[in-house]
Amino acid sequence: MASSSRTAVRRKAPAKSSAAKTLGSLPEWNLADLYPSIDSPQVKSDLEAAEAECVSFENAYKGQLEKLATGPNPGAALAAPVKRYEALEDVLGRVISYAGLLYSGNSTDPKIGKFYGDMQERITAASTHLLFFTLELNRIDDALIEKAMQEPVLGHYRPWLEDIRKDKPYQLEDRVEQLFHEKSVTGYSAFNRLFDETMVALRFKVKGKMLAIEPTLNLMQDAKEANRKAAAEALARTFKDNARLFTLVTNTLAKDKEISDRWRGFNDIAASRHLANRIEPEVVDALVASVREAYPRLSHRYYKLKAKWFGKKSLAHWNRNAPLPQVPMRTIKWPEATDTVLSAYGAFSPKMASIAERFFKDRWIDAPARPGKSPGAFAHPTVPSAHPYVLLNYQGKPRDVMTLAHELGHGVHQVLAAPNGPLMAPTPLTLAETASVFGEMLTFKKLLNDTTDKKQRKAMLAAKVEDMINTVVRQIAFYTFERKVHTERRNGELTSDKINEIWMSVQTESLGPAIELKPGYETFWSYIPHFIHSPFYVYAYAFGDCLVNSLYAVYEQANEGFAERYLAMLAAGGTKHHSELLKPFGLDARDPSFWQGGIGVIERMIGELEALG
Repeated sequence: MASSSRTAVRRKAPAKSSAAKTLGSLPEWNLADLYPSIDSPQVKSDLEAAEAECVSFENAYKGQLEKLATGPNPGAALAAPVKRYEALEDVLGRVISYAGLLYSGNSTDPKIGKFYGDMQERITAASTHLLFFTLELNRIDDALIEKAMQEPVLGHYRPWLEDIRKDKPYQLEDRVEQLFHEKSVTGYSAFNRLFDETMVALRFKVKGKMLAIEPTLNLMQDAKEANRKAAAEALARTFKDNARLFTLVTNTLAKDKEISDRWRGFNDIAASRHLANRIEPEVVDALVASVREAYPRLSHRYYKLKAKWFGKKSLAHWNRNAPLPQVPMRTIKWPEATDTVLSAYGAFSPKMASIAERFFKDRWIDAPARPGKSPGAFAHPTVPSAHPYVLLNYQGKPRDVMTLAHELGHGVHQVLAAPNGPLMAPTPLTLAETASVFGEMLTFKKLLNDTTDKKQRKAMLAAKVEDMINTVVRQIAFYTFERKVHTERRNGELTSDKINEIWMSVQTESLGPAIELKPGYETFWSYIPHFIHSPFYVYAYAFGDCLVNSLYAVYEQANEGFAERYLAMLAAGGTKHHSELLKPFGLDARDPSFWQGGIGVIERMIGELEALG
């Protein structure tokens, strides 16, 4: 997943652990490319200089933009503050990225926690002085802005200027915007932090051992059913014990979003996400409808087949992601994982592989699972003047190799888009997920082609189908769950039981009769971070997966020049709409048949598995 969270710290190289012996030497990121340390004078000087520049910027330009737009050489006159604003975005982004990466690496260290909290507060306060800028730009008449953009110096920023003008109908009076901005520290940001710190501190008792969430979730893919069941029951117990807190966080954040949406005039609970993703609501609706209609042909059909492989009519929920019976679970050491991904990338494009290789050579990756470290995985772009970082919790599973390929796809994308600068490098989530899922597909195809053993090929094909179901079916079910929770919240606070009820109804619909949802599963919504950090984000995964399936089909049919076109698409960053980016490949996400093509790829793979018996 691409992350907008921020984090980073330098640590001494760890002593050789049992993980190192099993998995090989796992890299830890070197955050010195951002700052040498928390106590570095550079952090202090950059922040103080940025704070002063924010005040100076406001004093220089607040209330002046329309005058600049109507004066002589309006393009050059407006380009000057845009460039100053862009430079500030880079400095402030560097500081908060560093603080965020540190925090993700170890959120239980009080010193890091304080640093992260302090940086959030100071950057929020500093950026308050910048709020007026985009609001005031949007008040300038369209014709004046268009005339100013005819001058190349401002025309360079056209994509960004046109982008911010899409927010114009939803922006509020300056003082209200300032209030929303400043209150975020004690509002949704505080509840996000509460969730994160609670989640990493939770311990789950599995067969007498107290485990953090990441190794507990990892046991859900263990070869032994007893271990999978014990992990599922431990998760259920701890989530239930903390239900009041997770329910409070969910209710608070849903209400916070409703207040914001109501003030801004959004007519649908997911409209602000669609706007941020620069995607039309009807495109998302078509995707959701296509996937939900396909549940019986995808997840229901596959899980019925998987139950048959296990000699059962149905599978308990802890067996949903179980490895196939009679196929030995192989631990993949870090060097092999690295070689697999880099060679898959290299076969597609040497340029793509050379960019990816830097993540390993220059220590842009933090791979080991550690107490206090954020669960899951992400790629963080930081700022264009630096480079991205990737966080993993690598434990040697085949899925971990796919996760590495996924996050490196984000990383390569972020490197390629960086030359667009702080304002135009960021990419809407829907297209960001395309880059990551395409990296996964390349790696999967490489692994499959290199495997001759029939049982191993079947296991790999099944794992890929499961990943696709988790990406397409599960994420659309998550989106459906969110819509129901946020809709219900408008009628008043939700009890834990009510949220559990919504969760179970959505999961039953999406997983089908071959998955038996045992007692305890009703609380499993609790740990999904996307519901907390980025409401309605989840459909971006399904968008990316279906898009990649269609994209890969184009590649297989006529791959001459494809890699160049693909890298050009990534290099565009946030400068082009998805319709424009997909045109060179003959794809159109607004066409309902487009989604059927992506879903059809999954169906054919399930058919192949059925044929294998």
